[in-house]
Amino acid sequence: MLEIPEAHTIARQLRETILGKTISSASAASSPHGFAWYNGDPALYGEMLGGKKVTGAAAYGGRPEIWAEDMRISFGDGVNARYFEAGAKLPAKHQLLLEFDSGDAVCCTVQMYGGLWAFHEGENNDFYYLVAKEKVSPLSDGFDAAYFTSLMADGAEKLSAKAFLATQQRIPGLGNGVSQDILWSAGVHPKQKMSSLSDSEFGALFLSVKSLLGTMAEKGGRDTEKDLFGRPGGYITTMSKKNAGMPCPVCGGLILRTAYMGGNVYVCEGCQGSGR
Repeated sequence: MLEIPEAHTIARQLRETILGKTISSASAASSPHGFAWYNGDPALYGEMLGGKKVTGAAAYGGRPEIWAEDMRISFGDGVNARYFEAGAKLPAKHQLLLEFDSGDAVCCTVQMYGGLWAFHEGENNDFYYLVAKEKVSPLSDGFDAAYFTSLMADGAEKLSAKAFLATQQRIPGLGNGVSQDILWSAGVHPKQKMSSLSDSEFGALFLSVKSLLGTMAEKGGRDTEKDLFGRPGGYITTMSKKNAGMPCPVCGGLILRTAYMGGNVYVCEGCQGSGR
């Protein structure tokens, strides 16, 4: 699933590949998918997007977005967006296909679920989209220690560390995936209550969020996810499905996988304790 590092990477790659090009044709929902979501009638996407020039691309939380003049095309976290050069064979099935006057294309498919929203700028009232745009990104200078501390409002001290990082849109785009290495690097167990963190542990958690998300983005995302060209990211995860049952590179203890809060968490109890 796309999270902050992958969305940032894909937005950058979109700027590098399609900026200034004109959408010659657009088709949506040509391959029906029960959990692919659109803004309005996908049959109108061709009319809405055709002839529009790509003027930019950005990432809000875990959502990459293409700017096409007055239109916006936003991808949800379960969308695979792939770039195809002119003349390349395109996939037979897709949920959104953007073809450009230069002959190249961006083709999007949905895994389990995902949104492919095309809308006029300022006309998307989706709560998660608006929050992602309004919140301060961990990749920006505004996400400092004071801002991180401000997130401890409204009873957050009662939450576990994983819930604090990855729920209620406190940090849009920071989900279960990237939180694994963040918590391990900070020496904090996913189940540990925020109220139990010492000042030094809380400071370590902030520094881990800032440094690791920056590193993940710089390296093109995590090795468990793929970029616009279908390549795995260059950040090698330590706490992920690839490493379960293997020794921790720091202490040598086993990396354990356990179910928690509707997903798997990966923990080294030697580095992170047992979740007091």
